[in-house]
Amino acid sequence: MAETTETDTELAPPFDVAGERAKVESWRLHVLIEAGYPLHLAERLAASEADLHVCVDLLAQGCTAATAAEILL
Repeated sequence: MAETTETDTELAPPFDVAGERAKVESWRLHVLIEAGYPLHLAERLAASEADLHVCVDLLAQGCTAATAAEILL
């Protein structure tokens, strides 16, 4: 059995939780704007725990962005 040295073992770089969260929020913001939310509501929804599919579906079913945000937030 071969002996392992420190140089043989590569450690994974530390996971950047804040950076990943920012990427997800940015993607959510893009989807919400494309769906028709104005920027100020899209930003609030993107940062929230609101289900993205429900956000988009409400507008697709004719709900106004303001009413959808009231329901979701």
